[in-house]
Amino acid sequence: MTILKTIVVDDEPLALDLLSSYLEEMPAVEIIARCKNGKEALEAAATLEPDLVFLDIQMPGMTGFEVAKNLQSDQTPMIIFATAYDQYAVDAFEIHAVDYILKPLEQERIQVAIERASKRALID
Repeated sequence: MTILKTIVVDDEPLALDLLSSYLEEMPAVEIIARCKNGKEALEAAATLEPDLVFLDIQMPGMTGFEVAKNLQSDQTPMIIFATAYDQYAVDAFEIHAVDYILKPLEQERIQVAIERASKRALID
């Protein structure tokens, strides 16, 4: 089984904690960083080289889309957006997001997203 090195990014502490707790229960995921804004996410991605990044969209300073577009590495990580806003779904898939999860977060839905990311990791 491929273990996905994952960064979780959300400016809301409760959402960050909830998503992290769900992911910690999934054997295919290793959380390598938790970030509360886009700047922290870019710094963590540059040094830790994640396979997967869970991104909120509406964050102060830098949106999740700006983070996704600024991720720089030899192998750009897969992106799963986790947000309360459904109007950005088309934009997310235009930048090749693996999935788009609406809040409130549900463990079963996150599991589906992880399975989708795991399949894509095997293909790449």
